[in-house]
Amino acid sequence: MGPDPRSHTSKHKAKLLARVRRLKGQIKAVERALEAEVPCGEVLNLVASIRGAVSGLTAELIEDHIREHIANPELDKDVSRAQAAGELIDIVRTYLK
Repeated sequence: MGPDPRSHTSKHKAKLLARVRRLKGQIKAVERALEAEVPCGEVLNLVASIRGAVSGLTAELIEDHIREHIANPELDKDVSRAQAAGELIDIVRTYLK
């Protein structure tokens, strides 16, 4: 039987849930802003912050998935696989931030 596919999300559960709860707060702020008829520029800034937060969460989940289920650049004894995993993590971070 292989590794538990939930292991990294379980390991970092508190941190991930905190990020999700912050996102919920940001979404509620957009709702309040729309209800209060806040100028569209302010609403767009709120939405942009949500997009950034979702991208950050996505990058973190992908990075943890790579490290846990594909190859951990710091621990993998296969040098080329470790290097490729490190490069992929860097690309994900760059693309999603």
